[in-house]
Amino acid sequence: MTRIQIKLPEQLPFSTELVLYQSHINYGGHLDNALLLTLVSEARMRFFKSLGYTELNVEGVGIIVSDAALQYRSEAFYGEVMVVQMGAANFSRKGCDLLWRMNEQSSQREVARGKTGIVFFDYATHQTVPVPHAFRQRLEPHSTNTDATEPSPLPIV
Repeated sequence: MTRIQIKLPEQLPFSTELVLYQSHINYGGHLDNALLLTLVSEARMRFFKSLGYTELNVEGVGIIVSDAALQYRSEAFYGEVMVVQMGAANFSRKGCDLLWRMNEQSSQREVARGKTGIVFFDYATHQTVPVPHAFRQRLEPHSTNTDATEPSPLPIV
């Protein structure tokens, strides 16, 4: 079976810290795979907040997650502090990818990496919409256009 390989740039512009609570830990004593995505969702909300947005209001429209891919690199344990870095890449007409990396703070051990595809969405009309111009202008110059996964990720509408 082919494994997902996620390519990331050296640097991602946003960073936030998240502590692993007991509720994040599974019966094996390490970070639960399903709860990794909840941590990434929290980091994504903080990323948008750092830009002055919410997931429901990016220049007047919201976002929806269109796809996600992740690659585990090592275990993570109760009480560890995760540093999640994030940035935008691969802009299309209606969306982009949010690339992310999660490292344990004290050792810098990489725990996971991934990409979350987002599409801009008008919740009033329930329709996808183009990437807001101001958002694109603000983030695209700092983005990396890369195939984030091998094999190719699902296309963004």
